[in-house]
Amino acid sequence: MFLETVRLALQAILRNPTRSFLTVLGVVIGVAAVIAMVTLGRGSTVQVTSDVEKLGANLLMLSPGQSRFGPSAGSGSARAFSERDVQTIVDQLASVETAAPMGSSSLVAVFGNENYRTSVSGTTNQYLLATDWNIAQGRSFTEAEQQAGKPVCILGKTVRDELFGMTDPLGEKLRLGPISCTVTGVLEAKGASSFGTDQDDIVMIPFRTFARRIAGTSDVRLIYVSVRDGFSTTRTIDDLTALLRETRRIGRGEEDDFAIRDMEQLASMLTGITDVLTGLLSAVAAVSLLVGGIGIMNIMLVSVTERTREIGIRMAVGAQARQVLMQFLVEAVVLSGLGGIMGILLGLAFGAVGTRMLNVPFVIDIQIVLLAFVFSALVGVIFGYFPARRAAQLDPIEALRH
Repeated sequence: MFLETVRLALQAILRNPTRSFLTVLGVVIGVAAVIAMVTLGRGSTVQVTSDVEKLGANLLMLSPGQSRFGPSAGSGSARAFSERDVQTIVDQLASVETAAPMGSSSLVAVFGNENYRTSVSGTTNQYLLATDWNIAQGRSFTEAEQQAGKPVCILGKTVRDELFGMTDPLGEKLRLGPISCTVTGVLEAKGASSFGTDQDDIVMIPFRTFARRIAGTSDVRLIYVSVRDGFSTTRTIDDLTALLRETRRIGRGEEDDFAIRDMEQLASMLTGITDVLTGLLSAVAAVSLLVGGIGIMNIMLVSVTERTREIGIRMAVGAQARQVLMQFLVEAVVLSGLGGIMGILLGLAFGAVGTRMLNVPFVIDIQIVLLAFVFSALVGVIFGYFPARRAAQLDPIEALRH
């Protein structure tokens, strides 16, 4: 009897295919929107995690001042770090694998007839170790070049492509603002970050070259610290805080004049924001499912009115009230189920297009897909029950007179 009921339900649905499609359109849109939003959210979360891993595992960033959102913002009144501070951190803390100073400025790089504005960063080879960034071509700085502040540079892939194209840049002279430097290497490509910035749009020069020839000061505005494997970053942050308070002579009860940012905490914060936004957008999209359920209930009530005589004939030849109820309930569930399947396919398609446009990974959450389908079926049960119950309670004699 159940299979016969399903067959009759499908016949009733196919009798008016256009109306049936319009009936489930709300469910289709709701399911598609939820799946698309969750897919984009999961892809963004994976991208954020990947970007943090590209920066290096167990990475800390130290900056003067209390700002937690930029290496220099809000730090104008705070005393800058020095190269001695960088060396002290490495010498005094066993949990620190390496530390590197960093200074940056936006300059125009010129080679031949080509010019390109890029970020010039003064640092040391330790920065490459701290951020797990490899040299794809050529070499890093020699110790003599770093100590003497020689005019040498390492290019990011974007700068290399913009200025040199297919030409081998190694050994070529490149002008960076007031200085001319020799290209010694090319960095491995990292791509765009979660913030949309191109990580390969960079030129690295020795920190002392940057301090003497570009910045005009040896102040260190940012220090990258890499924590050894097996050591707690939280404990290292506490040790760093104690060490810096001592070296910077900060008295008891006085606030720190520096900030320490943990990249893992930053990743957790960003993924938390992404999850909240995904949840809010999905909740808004889920309202379409409610609207779709109301649409199903409305059309099913119209269907009961249109098929009153049919219901009377079925009851007159022996159909029980529960069988009539089951027939209309199955119709509602089949309608919402078909809407759920179409919504899943449409949502995955929109998710694939969206992740490609945003340049984030396409990650399918199977649990959300199954949950969306089950929820669409429940919409059919909940909103289809009242019309089905109304059909089952019809008086056969009154129905035959309709």
